[in-house]
Amino acid sequence: MRELASKKGVTPAQLAIAWLLAKGKDIVPIPGTKHVGYLEEDAGALNAPLTPAELRELDEAFPPGITAGTRYPDMGAVNR
Repeated sequence: MRELASKKGVTPAQLAIAWLLAKGKDIVPIPGTKHVGYLEEDAGALNAPLTPAELRELDEAFPPGITAGTRYPDMGAVNR
């Protein structure tokens, strides 16, 4: 992700958002941030269109289901 982002002159976050935007109109990326500057930076993804080759590279590097498991380790979970 970092390598391709660097080649394109964008941040990894911008690349990830651009990738999601290219997936279709039924996918809406929702970047989370507490700072307006980061939100403005994320919006730069709109100016980072991806080529078919770049989309293929990302799809191959991060296929559906590659992430698995819980979000937090057991010791970080809160018991309720």
